[in-house]
Amino acid sequence: MTRFDDDDRAFMARALELAERGLYTTTPNPRVGCVLVRDGRIVGEGWHQRAGGPHAEVAAIADALARGGDARGATAYVTLEPCNHEGRTPPCTEALLATGVARVVAAMSDPYPPAAHGADRLRAAGVEVRVGLFEDRAREINLGWLMHVEHGRPWVRVKIAASLDGRTALENGASQWITGEEARADGHRWRARACAILTGIGTVQHDDPQLTVRAIETPRQPVKVVVDRHGELSTNARLLADGDVIVVTASTPKTAWPGHVRTLILPDRDGRIDLAAMMSALAAEEINELHVEAGARLNGALLAAGLVDELLVYLAPCLLGDGARGMFALPAPLERLAYRTPLRIVGVDPVGTDWRILARVVR
Repeated sequence: MTRFDDDDRAFMARALELAERGLYTTTPNPRVGCVLVRDGRIVGEGWHQRAGGPHAEVAAIADALARGGDARGATAYVTLEPCNHEGRTPPCTEALLATGVARVVAAMSDPYPPAAHGADRLRAAGVEVRVGLFEDRAREINLGWLMHVEHGRPWVRVKIAASLDGRTALENGASQWITGEEARADGHRWRARACAILTGIGTVQHDDPQLTVRAIETPRQPVKVVVDRHGELSTNARLLADGDVIVVTASTPKTAWPGHVRTLILPDRDGRIDLAAMMSALAAEEINELHVEAGARLNGALLAAGLVDELLVYLAPCLLGDGARGMFALPAPLERLAYRTPLRIVGVDPVGTDWRILARVVR
């Protein structure tokens, strides 16, 4: 078993903090941080900020040079095994070797086959490499990227604003606003970290959302994805005003949309949209983390198809009653309690006057 000391834990914790700085910017690449330490002192640190830009290791090396420090003989703490391939940038293994680091501590191995085996390359050159420090925390930062690499689809998070009795809208569809301003702003932070925001045609027709990040500063806007079986999305819909838009249909669209709108026609055998094929297609578009803000029917269809990974639920201290709309309209009612969807609660936190519950689907 690999052993790590208190210094290792402290410096890796710092590397993880740096990785989180790329939460809104690194898409579609993983969020990675790196700290260079020599004689118990940080001589350089950095994080991967955006695709095509320097990786965390290269940024940390540049920081060390800018400080006038010497990283030769240093330990590199990095939240992901250094890459070993020529992608948008050169291999980080070669940059570390050229710098003369003596030791590398990685939080986790790289599961992406073209970039893997960086640890082997470093060991072959005489560098001591240890892997596995705070692996769970490193994976948490990159849930979407890991889901894409390991399973070929995005990590799917369904965001819901509901009353305490689990109702998301009145019977007539009115839903603005169930939760308070603080909860809505917090929801925008989750939008900002996602690669794309998905909704259904019913939500667009009723609420006409913009599907943009507005409550916080962000250098990019997520792609907008609309599930629209018959291709009926109005050309006047506000979400078409700007940004990248993908409309997923089951047949040739009935509407001619602006040129910046892409269409995916993905029918299943019953003439509905093939949701699993949609997820694979979105992964091919480099969408790693998918944030869903839809109605109960689409939420229920995604859940029934086994395509929901996480629930982000904001509960307001109010009651709407049985006549109001629920969170998930499943295609068929459950016949036994044994068929219910088990969840694992990750966090329960107050947000303004509301409560935020983060829960994961137990497979």
